[in-house]
Amino acid sequence: MTMDQSKAFSNDRSLMSRRKFLALGAITAGAGIFPRQALSSFADARRGERSLAFYNTHTGERLNVVYWAQGQYLSEPLAEINYILRDHRTDQIKSIDQELLNLLFALRTELNTKQPFHIISGYRSPQTNAFLHTTSSGVADNSLHLSGKAIDIRTPGRSLSVLRKAAVALKGGGVGYYPKSDFVHIDVGRVRYW
Repeated sequence: MTMDQSKAFSNDRSLMSRRKFLALGAITAGAGIFPRQALSSFADARRGERSLAFYNTHTGERLNVVYWAQGQYLSEPLAEINYILRDHRTDQIKSIDQELLNLLFALRTELNTKQPFHIISGYRSPQTNAFLHTTSSGVADNSLHLSGKAIDIRTPGRSLSVLRKAAVALKGGGVGYYPKSDFVHIDVGRVRYW
């Protein structure tokens, strides 16, 4: 952090809530490891925005949206996210857990990318999950996909191993590594890895 940035940060600190101050402190601390990423995240945090980009590999749909701004979740962008992450087999839509969105935002920041997450599987209806469970040993009977708390993704320009390593480092929930199927599973359940 430069002297001018430090001075500006110091002057603005008294105007920020404790939560914002701690978040900005964590971002700034990471500047030594990922300088460009930290500055980008710092700018996003100062603007008070969180954004995500998706590409649905099954439908070809794309979405790039700010879903959180100035301390609140935005209902229209959340509805758009719910739609693109719907069960593409049944067209059923479910609210995606906001903590999963925040974990994806943190992952996007950790990866220092603006590329969209390629969606392999978002929400799964009970019918789809039951079907997949009978055809694959890797699908849990009570999958967190059923409650909108899990997503299977890959990211252009980042290897699956890098994506997995970044997700594990965040310690935000479960991370499953499926190199043969070309995706990483991420959820906001208990912290575990496979």
